[in-house]
Amino acid sequence: MTLMENISRFLLQTTENHTVMFTVKIDTSSWIYGCMNSNSSMCLEATDLSWRAELLPTTKVVMLKLQDYPSLSHIVIQVPAAVGNKYTLGCEFFQEDSRTVQLPVTHLFSFGLSSSKILLNSTGLLYNVQLQHFNQIYQAFKIYIESHCRSLKERKPSVYRLHIPWSHEDSIIVAKVPSLTEISAKLHIAQPQNDNRAPELNIYSSSDCQYEVILKTSLLQVLGQIVRFHAGAFPVYIVSNILLTYGGQLSTLRSTGQCSDFLLELVRTAKPYKVEPLISIVVFLQGFNWFREIWESLSLPEVDAAVLSSQDAWFPLVSLILFLFGTGIAYWSGVFFSTSLRLFSSLWLTLIRPTVLQKDKLITPRRLCGMLSLALVSWTTCGAFAVFLTYLQYLFKVIKLHVNVRAEQNKLNRDSDHSQETSQNSSIHTVKPQSSMDSVPEESQSPANSTTIAEAVNSLKMHFTILNLFTWIVLLNLPSLIYWLKNLRYNVRLDPDPCRSTAIIIVCILEILMNSSTSEVKSSKLLKIAAKVQLPLSVAMLAFGRMHLYRVPHFVTFSLLLHVLCCVV
Repeated sequence: MTLMENISRFLLQTTENHTVMFTVKIDTSSWIYGCMNSNSSMCLEATDLSWRAELLPTTKVVMLKLQDYPSLSHIVIQVPAAVGNKYTLGCEFFQEDSRTVQLPVTHLFSFGLSSSKILLNSTGLLYNVQLQHFNQIYQAFKIYIESHCRSLKERKPSVYRLHIPWSHEDSIIVAKVPSLTEISAKLHIAQPQNDNRAPELNIYSSSDCQYEVILKTSLLQVLGQIVRFHAGAFPVYIVSNILLTYGGQLSTLRSTGQCSDFLLELVRTAKPYKVEPLISIVVFLQGFNWFREIWESLSLPEVDAAVLSSQDAWFPLVSLILFLFGTGIAYWSGVFFSTSLRLFSSLWLTLIRPTVLQKDKLITPRRLCGMLSLALVSWTTCGAFAVFLTYLQYLFKVIKLHVNVRAEQNKLNRDSDHSQETSQNSSIHTVKPQSSMDSVPEESQSPANSTTIAEAVNSLKMHFTILNLFTWIVLLNLPSLIYWLKNLRYNVRLDPDPCRSTAIIIVCILEILMNSSTSEVKSSKLLKIAAKVQLPLSVAMLAFGRMHLYRVPHFVTFSLLLHVLCCVV
């Protein structure tokens, strides 16, 4: 009780701008009281202050600003008799400003090469390090705290707490003394515009130890934050890359008569400078009233990047990084898709004899019936289900085409090797020359076969890109399909169905496209338009589809509709 009497006398002599802090390690719910009416020997009236306590991993902490309690004369700590002398109590009076230091965070583009440091020579129980300019969700840092003590006596662990005042996302770490501790600092919510408080690193320290705080930008965590908050936009950037590749293939087909490979064309044409500057210019111009009025008069929706910027969830490099991520995913998904086609075709060649390459008609009565059946399925059940069935049918067609092309190429290579062996033997041995009846068919059929195979290879490359686009439409419609399957026992028809109308259109388009070839497209009058329009479609998709994924199939459907028109006109 002598300790409490000393504290109470110190309280009476302390000015109102001081803060008192208690740390105690006892297992009881009510343990700290404030006396409002007391004499020299006892407390006549008290209020329970235990509700102000914070439970840290190693101790309970109470911080009281004396200006908020002008009527208190004493602070009483109640220790249960069962505890005896086996408890730890810490008490300190201090001015809060003297224990608060400011540490400016490093710039985003420092890439962890520079750092901010501060050295704290602890003389008390608490220090607050304010992290200045730490207010955006794309910021991420590594904080290193190194502690050293003058003496080697055993100490209680230090507690480090990263406190974000505008959201409930505090993180607490317990560390031995001395030690080197690493803390990850990143935000879940950006700082509100009407909030000027800074995030704090609270160090519950030992009184005779030294703490060095080092802060560095973490590039990996910055990328992690971008993925975390914008991963939902990945399909938009992937499809945008594929559309640019698709346009490049159509341009190459128009200029050279040959369809380029998907992966090579992706590397050549999928460049962020083709799409990003246009979107940035539009977002900039939307800051002017005259441009906004023109934009609204055209009944155009607001650009998604402008909406995200107003929510402090966007900055120019985010789109560039996402575009590069989309390029990478599109490339490796193309590699995976190509490898899968080879594996399936090898299995097919092993089990089933391939058929002869032949040109299919775009529309036949049988295919028209299949098209109407799938459209009926889309209308009566679920649009995503009809799209999925069409995807399986298209995939089967592409695998079959791949098998036939490989079989014809192998046959042509065998014939070529055989003719070379025959010519070599004829140069060594003198033999009777063949008659013209035997030689003419071989010479006349070889160029025709080569042309047919080359045309089939071009068609296969084009179908590969279309199927790649179609794959992402199926993936975007997959939630509707899963929901429909889970509720199939209650209702056969999904109502409302977000993709019913789009599904009917795209089913009809792909039923025609899966039987098309590049020979029909090369001579089309609309091929130039179809090749040029892919870039504006890609820009429009990025402008209006980042926050509205349901719009992506609409852009792809329009692109494929132009391809169908190229097959007809």
